[in-house]
Amino acid sequence: MNPDFSLKEYLNNRKTLIDRAFDDYFPGDKDEPPEIFQAVRYSLLAGGKRIRPILCLAAAEAVGGNVEAVMPAACALEMIHTYSLIHDDLPAMDNDDYRRGKPTSHKVFGEAMAILAGDALLTEAFRLLTDRKRMPDIPAEKILDVSLEIAEAAGCRGMVGGQVQDIRAEGVKVDLDTLHAIHRRKTGALLRVSLRAGAILAGAEDVALADLSDYGDKIGLAFQIADDILNVEGDPAILGKGTGSDAARGKMTFPSLLGIEASRARAEELVLEAHTSLASFDNRATPLRAIARYILERRF
Repeated sequence: MNPDFSLKEYLNNRKTLIDRAFDDYFPGDKDEPPEIFQAVRYSLLAGGKRIRPILCLAAAEAVGGNVEAVMPAACALEMIHTYSLIHDDLPAMDNDDYRRGKPTSHKVFGEAMAILAGDALLTEAFRLLTDRKRMPDIPAEKILDVSLEIAEAAGCRGMVGGQVQDIRAEGVKVDLDTLHAIHRRKTGALLRVSLRAGAILAGAEDVALADLSDYGDKIGLAFQIADDILNVEGDPAILGKGTGSDAARGKMTFPSLLGIEASRARAEELVLEAHTSLASFDNRATPLRAIARYILERRF
């Protein structure tokens, strides 16, 4: 890894670029009806790590691509993630009052507007992704391929399907294979496709794409394990939301199944495996190597 590389600077720089792009895509509440634009911007610009769009940009960089060229796809991925958080927080789902240290969307705008804000973000993500004016230099067939992959990762075969499996498993003891299957869909699918989207749009060769996909599988599971651990022993003031909710709802998690220390050891193994997946890449993949470690060590 490049010894002069600063992950903190890299993440801050990329987050600034992404937030600037969102200001361009959603300039404010002057359009009609203003309420929906207010609700969308409230959640979209509420902070957050921007891991998914940053992974998209970093994957494009790793194969020699241009960050600005794939920015619409990166932002579309964050919009899909944000919609899922709005809906997860609803009383019918996790019934959370806070997200990223701020009242959740339904607490500010009401349940109906929160549902519509989530719907809008999901729909607008695909409008942004397929607007040819946004990515004029990328072949249409690549945009089509990426759109299909993102739809599959976000829908019944991916994130939504994993959420259903997660709800179905509440209060039920499941084995490790089942837990892996749930989180490969619920969390891992969108992380993995973020990498694949950036790489495909940047013209990645098949071998590089396969290696990035394998890296995505590993960090997706590590990310979920880290999340599960934080829900047990994280600091609510740093997390911006409460802890202990998984146990209260009877959710099956890695710590409840394996214990904290074994879960932490498994996440460590996955990060090492993720690094191995990037063995064929040069220093352009330095951000991805650092992000894998960050996923394990993050506090929020």
